[in-house]
Amino acid sequence: MTTKVKICGLKEELALEAALAGGADYVGFVFFAPSPRAVGLDAARPLAARARRRGAKVVALLVDPDDGLLEGVVKAAEPDILQLHGRESPARAAEIGQRWRRQVMKAIPVAAPGDAALALRYAGIADLVLFDAKAPTGATRPGGNGLAFPWGLLAEVQDKVTYMLSGGLAPDNVAEAIRLTGAPIVDVSSGVESRPGEKDPALIARFLQIAKAAQH
Repeated sequence: MTTKVKICGLKEELALEAALAGGADYVGFVFFAPSPRAVGLDAARPLAARARRRGAKVVALLVDPDDGLLEGVVKAAEPDILQLHGRESPARAAEIGQRWRRQVMKAIPVAAPGDAALALRYAGIADLVLFDAKAPTGATRPGGNGLAFPWGLLAEVQDKVTYMLSGGLAPDNVAEAIRLTGAPIVDVSSGVESRPGEKDPALIARFLQIAKAAQH
């Protein structure tokens, strides 16, 4: 089975084209102002439309969004999936999915044994779980920090939820991550950048090529 790939944090046409040309299954747009990958609604609209025309699923990343932001993002980007990357409760995640009639992906931060089990609280609510490295103390954003976590921590739950693997992935370690975890979908952002917020089309192409060829 070929691994599916999400390229997240896209905000420029050149990087988006590299993702689409390389066969990205999902493309992510960040609607969280503190992130260097944040994109405005007006800028996201044509990028998301282009991705949709090319067959990629559009993912909108939000962090504890209020209803106003959600409404604006849904209208502008028409995302297939709302990625909740904050401290949204199971009840809030369910409310968001039902109100905006979108699939919901819930990010679960992992650093120590037992962390991944938090995903089970969202079973039947989130359509996808994103396992990401827990942000370091004092970080200004919950993800996109270029950190990995011990992949073995997923062993207790990876067969109980539909999930995507994130956290410190890059062209040089994604094949090993897929081999060790069997992750059906991998997600990358900082690992394909030349500097924070600046995607490198060559790294995007390389990541996609390696991930798609990796053996479970």
